[in-house]
Amino acid sequence: MRKLLILSCLYLLSSCNLFTSTDVKTQRLVEKELQAINWNDVDQYPLFDDCDETVSKSAQKECFENTLLLHFSMILQEFEFILDKDVEEVVYVDFLVDKEGKISVLNIDKNSIIQEQIPEFDGIISRSLKSLPPVEPALKRGIPVNAKCRIPIILNSEETK
Repeated sequence: MRKLLILSCLYLLSSCNLFTSTDVKTQRLVEKELQAINWNDVDQYPLFDDCDETVSKSAQKECFENTLLLHFSMILQEFEFILDKDVEEVVYVDFLVDKEGKISVLNIDKNSIIQEQIPEFDGIISRSLKSLPPVEPALKRGIPVNAKCRIPIILNSEETK
């Protein structure tokens, strides 16, 4: 009977996590938490000073995008483009806002009409980033992270008569 009691106690002790170190337990918890995080979404979008950080994420995104669009609209209005024909196109500009809040152009997706009619478009957009107001980086769990975004710019010209 005594042997059975000792074997039962040994079985119970070995099957428990009593022999697992706290480092291993902590590592398992961290791995489980990391797997639960959606790394493709941020907790707070990049923000300009005029944007309110206390509003919803969708409102933050809208403020960020509207500020960029207004900036590009003002910059593009300063230029006088001579076009062979009317243009009504959408150009998509992909940006990266890095952990320090620096914004850079990743890609400008435009068709051949825009490339032919306004070859300087890419340069204008890239140079205009220098005059943007400061940007606070996106946050994930309170930590600044890189964030990519895509802005549609509608180019519309009308022939003057």
